[in-house]
Amino acid sequence: MIRKLTMLLLSGAICLLGAIPVLAEIVMPSPAQYTTIGEYEEAIGKKITKFNEAPALKTKVATGELPSVKERLPKEPMVVMPVEEIGQYGGTWRRVWLGLADLGGVFKLMFEPIITFSTDGSEVLPNIAKSWEVSEGGKVYTFHLRKGIKWSDGVPFTADDILFVYEDVLLNKELNPVFPAWLTVGGKPAKLEKVDDYTIRFRFADSYGIFLLMFAYRSASSTSWYFYAPKHYLQQFHPRYTSMDKLKKMAEEAGFKSWEQLYQAKGGTAWFVTNPDCPTIQAWKVTVPPPAQRMVMERNPYYWKVDPEGNQLPYIDRIVNDMVEDAEMINMKCSTGVVDFQQRKLTMRNFSLFMEYREKGDYRVLKWIKTLGADPVIKLNLTCKDPVLRKLFEDDRFRKSLSLAINRDEINELCWLGQAEPRQASLSSGMPYYSEEWEKAYAEYDLKKANSLLDEIGLKWDKNHEYRLRPAGKTLAVTIEFTPAYPVWADTLGLVKDYWKEIGIEVALKPEERGLYMLRVQGNEHQIGIWIMDNQVPFLVGPRHLIPVETADTHGLLCIEYARWYVTGGKAGEKPVGDVARLQELYDKIKLTVHEEKRRSLVEEIIQLHIKNIWMIGTVGEMPTPVVVKNNFRNVPETLLLENILGYVRTSNPYQFFIRQK
Repeated sequence: MIRKLTMLLLSGAICLLGAIPVLAEIVMPSPAQYTTIGEYEEAIGKKITKFNEAPALKTKVATGELPSVKERLPKEPMVVMPVEEIGQYGGTWRRVWLGLADLGGVFKLMFEPIITFSTDGSEVLPNIAKSWEVSEGGKVYTFHLRKGIKWSDGVPFTADDILFVYEDVLLNKELNPVFPAWLTVGGKPAKLEKVDDYTIRFRFADSYGIFLLMFAYRSASSTSWYFYAPKHYLQQFHPRYTSMDKLKKMAEEAGFKSWEQLYQAKGGTAWFVTNPDCPTIQAWKVTVPPPAQRMVMERNPYYWKVDPEGNQLPYIDRIVNDMVEDAEMINMKCSTGVVDFQQRKLTMRNFSLFMEYREKGDYRVLKWIKTLGADPVIKLNLTCKDPVLRKLFEDDRFRKSLSLAINRDEINELCWLGQAEPRQASLSSGMPYYSEEWEKAYAEYDLKKANSLLDEIGLKWDKNHEYRLRPAGKTLAVTIEFTPAYPVWADTLGLVKDYWKEIGIEVALKPEERGLYMLRVQGNEHQIGIWIMDNQVPFLVGPRHLIPVETADTHGLLCIEYARWYVTGGKAGEKPVGDVARLQELYDKIKLTVHEEKRRSLVEEIIQLHIKNIWMIGTVGEMPTPVVVKNNFRNVPETLLLENILGYVRTSNPYQFFIRQK
């Protein structure tokens, strides 16, 4: 889908990673943002003379519960240009989710990184930090924070809230046993210093050529620690600031075995959903947490962004997230018109259903574009505990045979209504470092060639010529584990099971709850796993699919034990050899490389290693995703580029969505 459009319409733009095509004629850009009011006034030629607020907040100001809106906003609020028009205050945004296993969907509505990416990933832009400087050949990065941002309880946000995470979380072995690899250069962790209340400085042992990209992605992550936290609130749960005796008592009273568990519950990776007491700087704050059937989030009265008329955002008062059993129920609810806006978990196989009921449900159906190299991508566990399967999985002929046996055109027609692109798992067309050679490598449907490769390995058939045999004479069988969170995966894997039977491989499909699936991958218990191949723009900041250098996002890993060895500096996991080891070596060089031309040559070697090995087996990719939006739910872009690293729906700036009153 992307290729069909972009080959005719895309134009080039130079960015930190080289040439990235701009989807200007395909994808409406997310609302323009201006770093300060002064920048907005200079660009537009119009002054913002006063600030306004939601009626509910005006009432609280009048009763003395809140200070005035001018006092609540920072000295330098960010100005956001709405997609369609200045919005109206009020209303409740209704959406659906799967509970804590679906945490990422809520996170991506409103997370706030310290610096951020533009909609197409071509630029790093200000957000919490308004500006920065790079010095000493890429070894030192200095960030200037926006003055006057306040937490949702009115306490100022300062450099101390960032330093707290660095010193008291990341460097604390009980909370964080392994220092983040993305903050380590030359085997040495970054040093962070507070210059003043609104300035922080990172120092690295060597040049860190991609740090700005990494920081834009990692400074607020749903799968690891935020790089800032409300110190004034969380220090009460930390032994550096509170006596251990008191902490133990607090933990025991709360039903936890240790202070670490208590801290995790109060300020861990899910705090923005599970702990209503924890202050936030996001647009909405949880007031009714799970396990309530309806999780509720209400506007943050201290949110620090405004529209061009000085109206404090967000426009919408609250978001309610109704919990359902599975993704198919999310799709069904959206078709009935009881949801205001939903992109998460909607599938193209329900596109006809959405279109059929859109008039009755009073909603419109949009098609946003995913930068997916494969959905799903099939990954054989190279450190599989079964020694026979491990030997086969390590043989590139076996992996290539499995790839050749897949009828991708049929998958596209049956599972995606012909809307996707049959392709190998590789970088999407139109993305930096895209390789047509990689996209087509062993992606044709060729049973004869697939069988020939298995014959070459020495895998013999049983007497009925139904299945191939392991060395001991047993049927060669593999298990594919997956989470049914995305219904299309079960359909696709059902076809893959049939395809692989044609070459003599018996396949068992094992659907699992997402949390269990991730635990099994983390424990190296699986044989074959699947996920989506996202992290395309720019993939160097989240290379989990291409290079085993991360352990946080276990569902996307090439092989957990090799990644564990990398992130622990060889203290755990298994040391890779050969081409896998070379991937890690190349990534280490890329991190240090400041110049794009040199970095590109290193990336090209990584791509060639993937073409040679086919570690990942693709099915189809580059597909659209349906978005259901009530007709009175406005300021939603007609189309958008969806990418994990960019934050998916976040790039549409949901805080400027509004509900038009009838």
